[in-house]
Amino acid sequence: MDQSPSTLPLAGRIAIVTGSSGGIGREVALHLSSLGAKLVLADIHPAERTHPLLSVPSQATAIKTDITKPHDVKAMFDHAERTFGRPVHILVHCAGVASSTYPSLADTSVVEWEKLFEVNAKGTFLCCREAAGRLVRGGGGRIIAFSSSTAATARPGYGAYASTKAAVETMVRVLAKEMKGTRITANCVAPGPVATEMFFAGKSEEVVKQNAEENPLSRLGEPIDVAAVVGFLAGDSGEWINGQVIRVNGGLV
Repeated sequence: MDQSPSTLPLAGRIAIVTGSSGGIGREVALHLSSLGAKLVLADIHPAERTHPLLSVPSQATAIKTDITKPHDVKAMFDHAERTFGRPVHILVHCAGVASSTYPSLADTSVVEWEKLFEVNAKGTFLCCREAAGRLVRGGGGRIIAFSSSTAATARPGYGAYASTKAAVETMVRVLAKEMKGTRITANCVAPGPVATEMFFAGKSEEVVKQNAEENPLSRLGEPIDVAAVVGFLAGDSGEWINGQVIRVNGGLV
């Protein structure tokens, strides 16, 4: 039986999803909306007007955001509060970049290293810092950042990328303890290989097939596999999960 809007688990809550124009971020935004949340779609490439969530302005809004710029991150929260008239409950920080050439650490340039840390580590820091000071206190406050299972697999070719994600995991563990007394939780979701444009970039069909076959479930993940976990963490049922890294990878690691 369908739930009425008032009984949806995230009804009346405001969520910001960064990196929401495609891939996992887009699916997360759609899923949180289906649970009743009002959405701010934040991305350096703003969601197109044809995005299904933007057909109802009272339910979703979009803003161009460069997560590496403190002013943009602050403006993202300001926009959410102006649009919906109250503070944000949930930040899901999906935005990130990876290298499509998968260089060894010895072949990773300083420019590439700095770019990955600028977006993945600094971007997470800026978004988490803003959220820590502005999310709703007293219940329903959720910070959900994104790591990667490569931080655990230590796969060759991912040295710089995995290092940025290891930094994110440590940051979130510390943040969860620093938010004591607010009832704001902070967790990381760490997907394995997921069938998105970012995953397929630079990979041959053979490598893609090998990634699928390595998994105990013999397939790649799908964005909804990850979005469903985010939806759980974002709701009241996920409150007792705090300071954790949830590896959503079908058993790969």
